[in-house]
Amino acid sequence: MKNWLACTSRSVWYWLIILVLGAAMEATALYYQHQLYYGPCALCIHVRIYIMFFMLIALAALFIRHYKILNTLAHLTTLLLSIGLLERSWKLLGTERGFIEGACSMKAGLPAWFALDKWFPNIFEPWESCGYTPPLLLGITMAEALVALGVTAIIVTAVMSLSSFKKCD
Repeated sequence: MKNWLACTSRSVWYWLIILVLGAAMEATALYYQHQLYYGPCALCIHVRIYIMFFMLIALAALFIRHYKILNTLAHLTTLLLSIGLLERSWKLLGTERGFIEGACSMKAGLPAWFALDKWFPNIFEPWESCGYTPPLLLGITMAEALVALGVTAIIVTAVMSLSSFKKCD
C-alpha cells in the first residue's frame, strides 16, 4: 500500500483528477451563477480562488511530478490550500447557519495587485451578501458540500504529501 501511495503521489492521473475536479467545480459554480442566477458572495469568491489555485498547482505538477522536491512542494501546497478551503467553507456554512456572524461583505476583499474581481468580474465579482447557498443534490447545500470537500481534501492531500517523501519502486 505504501509503495502504491508513493507512486500515486507522482502519477499524472492524480494531478489530472485534481485538475478535472477543479474545472468541474468552477463550471458548476458558474452554471449556478449565470444559468440559475444564484449570485456568489465574497466567501464563495474566496472558495473559487482556492479552487483556481488547486488547478494551477495541479497543472504545474503535471510537468514537475518527476522531481521529488518539487513534487513534494506541490503536495504540501495543496495541503495548505485544503486548509484554507476548509476555513472559508466553514465560515460560509457558519454564516448560512447563523453560528458565525459578520464573516462576509459585498466586496471580495482582494488587494489591488490581485484584483480578480475587477479583471474577471463574471467569475470573481461578488453579487450577493453571504447567508444563503443553493441546494445541490438531496437537499445538501453548497456550503455543506464545500465543508465535506474541504475535510476530504485535507485528508487526501495530507496522505499524498506524506507519501511523496517515500520512494516509488
